Amino acid sequence: MAKIAVVDDAKIMRTILGAALEKAGHEVVVLEPLAASEVGEILQKHAPDLLITDYNMPGANGGTVIRMARRVYPDMPVVVVTAFGDAETTAMLNKLKVNAVLRKPVRPEDVQAAVAQALKELEPPPLD
Repeated sequence: MAKIAVVDDAKIMRTILGAALEKAGHEVVVLEPLAASEVGEILQKHAPDLLITDYNMPGANGGTVIRMARRVYPDMPVVVVTAFGDAETTAMLNKLKVNAVLRKPVRPEDVQAAVAQALKELEPPPLD
């Protein structure tokens, strides 16, 4: 399956997301919130296929994490988990072209479905 990096400032969310993804057969790299200067280096070290990040975090917020990740891996799918659904956040996430936005609290099956869909979008189209 896929290698997935999970970034969230709440330990309980990192645990929930990690367990849901491992149950679906994915390899999970759980990262605590990062300083902006660390994001690219750490993601490059772990080489994930997909990124799941919280949006509102101390240090490097989700927007910064996504932008830095895309510098290293321009086509990496991104799933955002957030408690914020305001128009400003939604506009920013649309601008960042995230694959999915999940509202907290999240259900494991919703995480699994969003990841499966994002990974499916990476697959090349079938040959005719």
